[in-house]
Amino acid sequence: MAFGGLLLVAVLLDDLAARVRVPGILMVLILGLLVDNHLHTSSGITSPLLSLGHAEQITQAALVLVLFFGGLTTNWAQMRSVIKPALRLATFGALLTALLLTALMLALGMAEGNSLWLVLFPQALFVGSMLCSTDASATFALVRPLAGRLPKALLDLLETESGLNDPVAVVLAGVAMALAGGEGVAPAALVTQVLRQFLLGILLGFLGGSLTTQVLGSRRSLNTNSMLPVVSLALLMVLAGGTTLMGGSPLLAAYVAGLVLGNGSSTDRLVLEEAHASFAKMAELLLFLCMGLVVAPEDVVKAAGLAFLLFFLMQLVRWLIVHSLLLRSSFSLSQRTFICCAGLRGAVPIALAIDVWASPVSWGSKMPPLALAVVLFGLLFQGFALVPIANRLGLTSPVEASSSAS
Repeated sequence: MAFGGLLLVAVLLDDLAARVRVPGILMVLILGLLVDNHLHTSSGITSPLLSLGHAEQITQAALVLVLFFGGLTTNWAQMRSVIKPALRLATFGALLTALLLTALMLALGMAEGNSLWLVLFPQALFVGSMLCSTDASATFALVRPLAGRLPKALLDLLETESGLNDPVAVVLAGVAMALAGGEGVAPAALVTQVLRQFLLGILLGFLGGSLTTQVLGSRRSLNTNSMLPVVSLALLMVLAGGTTLMGGSPLLAAYVAGLVLGNGSSTDRLVLEEAHASFAKMAELLLFLCMGLVVAPEDVVKAAGLAFLLFFLMQLVRWLIVHSLLLRSSFSLSQRTFICCAGLRGAVPIALAIDVWASPVSWGSKMPPLALAVVLFGLLFQGFALVPIANRLGLTSPVEASSSAS
């Protein structure tokens, strides 16, 4: 009853946010923080409304849906014109962002008197990987008032980059967690574990997506508006669970499967996108709601100082990386500047933070408040400034021109 009510309130808040041009996930996060996570029963026993273990399970399932939808909506035919710059940003850009933030965290740790950098490195790498990916849904929710008025290539680049850099963050975070939990583990075993997760995730995702495409193509009765979402969701659940049991990364498998299925010719892409857009929206709302419930507001306040420093440096790092990697591209200076400002963080840092918190890693409990504070700063500062920045840079076409063109 409680979760049904909270999810309904979250949906209403997200709808209200779209009307008043406020980031919806910001209001959902605040809702979770304001709700007391402790239930007082009639017998006097206090129990959590949402335990950490349940939050970890929910966020993992939600992230599978989010990444699958990200792959599903990456249309290679439409994104062909921006695939090269998007790949540069999603791979080299994400890696450079993670490494620079890792170096910053190492420097801060040593400045506090922690001289054992080998002990600090896994935590620093996790922070860098947690914050290196951008969120397409958060960005597009904020530029919704400019729908049809921004250059299509600009929006395609942001969407493609956001879809492709999530797996980079997931792999790097997995490496950091393996290093943190690998005291006494040989480097060869660590490399083998990471490669197994990475390669199995890609291989099983490709096979699962191809098999799903074949099944849906051979059975036309399944390729209908009513059956297609059910079949694709069921096969996604089987794929994610099977990949986990075999030691691969279910998140990578979900993304690759969505990529294969979304670009197949035997399925109705529009029906799939419409159905999984609803699943991904529900997953995103649950992610932010769960994070707000399990994290204490006072912990977020304590992490605000470091989070603001990270947020500020993230903007500088993204500014340098975007202008460097897109210097010889077809994007103008004003467009590159807007791309710098549009790198919002969203669902992936939230899910990774809860994942490491539920693990036996000693510093895992510090990550959710830090991730939540960084996401909040991004929504507050970038969220309210993104549309004015686009107007000031002269990137928006007049309403009359856009309406007559349509």
